[in-house]
Amino acid sequence: MSKVIETELPLNSLLADRIQQSDFVDCYSVQSNLSPRQAANVVTDFPGWARLLVSIRNSVVSKFGLSSDGPEASDKVGFFPVESENDQELIAGFDDKHLDFRVSVISQDGQVFLSTWVHPHNIGGKIYLKTILPFHVLIVRNALARVRTVSLFTND
Repeated sequence: MSKVIETELPLNSLLADRIQQSDFVDCYSVQSNLSPRQAANVVTDFPGWARLLVSIRNSVVSKFGLSSDGPEASDKVGFFPVESENDQELIAGFDDKHLDFRVSVISQDGQVFLSTWVHPHNIGGKIYLKTILPFHVLIVRNALARVRTVSLFTND
């Protein structure tokens, strides 16, 4: 298995306890032996086209008073504050006016899983989620393809 596949959130994920009925959760995986931190660093090192999309997003959401680069934190992957980390999972993200957002990067059994959990607070959060979802899927799939490429060059 060397391609990115859509899958279920691993049962041992710390995100599992947060999930409510109206929440959005997705999960993709790829073959890799990178650690959660290594994979998270690859995932959040966006290519130019994704940085452009994030820049457009930031200019639009700033007009609504939403965060563009996350809160201050001593430990971040990309612009996401790290909430928790152990040998198998790193969780990063933050709460904003319109939604709570976390990503989970799990490394287990020769695979890296990238999961996203979103809890919308209001109609604005739901509209935002629907708007960015197609771009989210592109970015996530590309991120895991890059994780796999890095794995190949680190004698995974």
